[in-house]
Amino acid sequence: MSVPTAHNAAKQGDIAKTVLMPGDPLRAKFIAENFLEEITCYNEVRGMLGFTGLYKGERVSVQGHGMGIPSVGIYTYELFNFYDVDTIIRVGSSGAISPNVKIMDLVFAMGACTDSSYADQYALPGTYAPIASFDLLRTAVQVAEEMGKDYHVGNVLSSDFFYKDVGSALDWDKMSVLAVEMEAAALYMNAVKAKKNALTILTVSDELHSGKELPAHDRQVSFTTMMEIALETAIRCQT
Repeated sequence: MSVPTAHNAAKQGDIAKTVLMPGDPLRAKFIAENFLEEITCYNEVRGMLGFTGLYKGERVSVQGHGMGIPSVGIYTYELFNFYDVDTIIRVGSSGAISPNVKIMDLVFAMGACTDSSYADQYALPGTYAPIASFDLLRTAVQVAEEMGKDYHVGNVLSSDFFYKDVGSALDWDKMSVLAVEMEAAALYMNAVKAKKNALTILTVSDELHSGKELPAHDRQVSFTTMMEIALETAIRCQT
């Protein structure tokens, strides 16, 4: 398929080899304006803002991917397969499932359980287990430790349901799933199918186990530790 696409106005060369992707395009704008230099906006289609700039002299892009597996599935598929992107690091919010995970904690998604049927397209004779790229995960953990930040590493749940009629994401606690979000599983599947690299780094915005939650504005602008770890991981893994 040729570019630009129906969802992305970027031309070949506009997007860096490594892309940070929050769900919220306003968080993408915040990252670009507060962490990158010499930024250019390459996409405004459907409000899904995308920017390319320099972080510590290295070229990095940041773009929103929207909410849910269908949305992230489209945007990351196009970046990997049409724009020659090698690495995508999702920087997102999540709801804590484990009582040991609290608001503003960092979660590195080593694996992504899901209730989505996204993997059905591959016609595999079983249940596929989406996982992060090890080099990215190892580097992100190293960066967090160098920064003196606490973190959790493990399974998350990529759910198709924000509001669910029956059952609860809390049911996954019995399998030691740390937190729930809505995109990592599709990102990981798109990455491995394209033979590319992916990692999801999450900041906890609410606790399912207690009912505590952050206001919407804080979710856009207060997750700076996650952003710094993702950017440092990005430049270390592309040099």
